[in-house]
Amino acid sequence: MPELPEVEVVRAGLAPALTGATVLGVTVLDERALTRHRGDGAHFEAALTGRRIVGAARRGKFLWFPVADALVAQHEAAPVEAVVAHLGMSGQILLRAPGAPPERHERVRLDIHHPDHGELTVVFADQRTFGSLALDPLVPAADAAPGGYGTTEATVPAQVAHIARDPLDPAFRDAGFRASLARKDSAIKRVLLDQSEVSGIGNIYADEALWAARIHPEVTARVLSTRAVNRLLTEVRAVLEKALAEGGTSFDAQYVNVNGQAGYFAHSLNAYGRTGQPCPRCGRPIVRVSFTNRSSHYCPHCQRAPRITR
Repeated sequence: MPELPEVEVVRAGLAPALTGATVLGVTVLDERALTRHRGDGAHFEAALTGRRIVGAARRGKFLWFPVADALVAQHEAAPVEAVVAHLGMSGQILLRAPGAPPERHERVRLDIHHPDHGELTVVFADQRTFGSLALDPLVPAADAAPGGYGTTEATVPAQVAHIARDPLDPAFRDAGFRASLARKDSAIKRVLLDQSEVSGIGNIYADEALWAARIHPEVTARVLSTRAVNRLLTEVRAVLEKALAEGGTSFDAQYVNVNGQAGYFAHSLNAYGRTGQPCPRCGRPIVRVSFTNRSSHYCPHCQRAPRITR
């Protein structure tokens, strides 16, 4: 499943091509891609055609592209709606030449015109159909800070308002996160995957950050010291930034960026997916245990299990 680094790679790739572009036409090939849209395919097509895209923003693994009426001058008024994109498990947003042949698993196509780049085609493809596009109203951000990465407007799509900020967001507050952990009786890994607490980390990056911070995934969040939480946040950011620099994590052909290229961070993993292999730090075997519907990978020697008190 694409997480923060993968989605940020897509956002950064789309931003230059979409910002300032006018939507010439929209073709919905599969309405399953509009499960979060308040309307059918015909409504989505009509509501977007002729609009101007004014940016590309992200919070966690949600993308949005604010849109304005074409006749409204740039910077004249803040947009009140945005196209929200969630990639689900296998969604892709691809840039193609005008009139390009259909992509495999193509669900929605936008034909756009950019004042600098000319005509382009934006394709939303999704093999497993868990991803979605929707036109959504923008609402004020609860903390009055820019709604997400890539925007200066203090607004966020209504469907994204409940999603917490991610650790790479300039408006993320370390002190607030530490205070929240101090009230949590849940395992630290469960908190890291709770999108209402902190967004964008995902299972792979949680395992990698916990390994780097030498914290067992089942340690109760509230017992972590301030120093341990600070160390964890440092490692979370380091893991996400490294993955971002390498294009995200890719184990198959389903995750690709806007040009159809896969990420390479999978080659840099220290814990996730390395069951039975030696820990890069101490040489003991990495173990795998069940965790809800996923798995946790960690080093029992470097990441000591929490003590059970009676």
